[in-house]
Amino acid sequence: MASIQQILKEIQEDSVEVVRFEMSDYYGIAHCKGIPTRHFREKAENGIPFFMGHLAFDPQAAIAPNTGYCEEVNFGDAIFYPDLTTFRKLPWAKDTARILLYPKYNGEIVKGYPRTIAERLLGELKEMGYSFYSSHEHEFFVVDAATKKPITNGIQIRSTIRLAKHSEFLMQIAKQMPKLDIDIESIETEYAPGQFEISYKPSFGLKAADNAFTYKNGIKEIAQGQGFLASFTTKPYSDQVGASAHLNHSLWDTVGNKNLMYDAKSPNSLSIVAQHWIAGILYHAPAITVLMSPTVNCLTRIRDHAFAPNNVTWGIDNRTTALRVKINGERGTYVENRIGSAGGCPYISLAATVAAGMDGIKNQYQLPPPVDGAAFDEANLPLKTGKLPCDMESALEALMDDQVIRNAFGEEFIKCFVALKTHEAKLQKEAAEKGINETEWARSYYFDYL
Repeated sequence: MASIQQILKEIQEDSVEVVRFEMSDYYGIAHCKGIPTRHFREKAENGIPFFMGHLAFDPQAAIAPNTGYCEEVNFGDAIFYPDLTTFRKLPWAKDTARILLYPKYNGEIVKGYPRTIAERLLGELKEMGYSFYSSHEHEFFVVDAATKKPITNGIQIRSTIRLAKHSEFLMQIAKQMPKLDIDIESIETEYAPGQFEISYKPSFGLKAADNAFTYKNGIKEIAQGQGFLASFTTKPYSDQVGASAHLNHSLWDTVGNKNLMYDAKSPNSLSIVAQHWIAGILYHAPAITVLMSPTVNCLTRIRDHAFAPNNVTWGIDNRTTALRVKINGERGTYVENRIGSAGGCPYISLAATVAAGMDGIKNQYQLPPPVDGAAFDEANLPLKTGKLPCDMESALEALMDDQVIRNAFGEEFIKCFVALKTHEAKLQKEAAEKGINETEWARSYYFDYL
């Protein structure tokens, strides 16, 4: 466990001048106060005041009504305290470090804070005898900051020449992310102009979500330094594929020595625990769709023929199902939850998956048959296969109808989340009534911020 004294020693050794005290909002957007290091001890011990409304911000920092965090608390502050284990020097920011925060209001933990929810649910999972090993697999878009044009053309996925064109930018990511324990494994161009996917090794527990949060902001900062703008907006171009954030994960024992999802004797090579876990995610898939694909724009990704799931399905190495299961022996078997979109918050996405999977284990849900073939072809689907919601109204309805997921996140979170989504949908509807194209609105509303 890190101590303030150990961090002060690191600050001196690494010539750190400023520490960003940083928090995540409900969109996964980073907000911080830069604290000169001479004040670090005081702020670390006593916390810093932070406007509670940050949790009620939309992507452009407009305040949504009825969140519970603004007018209801007189637009006041919470006190945010640092998690000392998250102190890291940022290699892309001169003489700057970062530490992640958790808020208290009137001395009580803010129950609706996304990182706090993820931490709590992971703790409940550990009490059941399991640890969660995961990483988000993000796709994102990069444009020239001045012209807003994509920095690569065409859809030639994994094209060597497209990758080579921007090797300096990509090399900075490959070099700098590992300095924060984000171990880059693969860099590739994706299936749309200016689209990239850069994946990294999984981690246990909350560190996986912290890594995803750090990675997203880091990509944006590194791009900014190169004269680019990187965006995790899910679908900024109506005629191109969207950007996903699949959550690759597996269940291990509590000390992280054994993957508990593989069973060589099982007909499908999945352990009973894995089958219940997958069944739980499928059972709650309609409700968690809006938690993992949480913007009006994200939900436009959920459609046929887009390598994005639109129904409650699973399959062995099947890219068209909601859950793609990879069978790679005892240490390498995992589940790819493909519901998530790039525009989501990693803490919420992870928490949604854990909440759904845990319920599957607790109630021993039975796994339906896997899909063999394209899941968007109804001939390949099991009887009574459910659909995933693909618009905000139906997505919020599915969430509100699922008491298990609501209980897992808590009504404080649900109140704020639904208020934010209702506000966002209202803005999009008003824009449409003015004749503004949905994709044009999405680019102006999200692109510079997500």
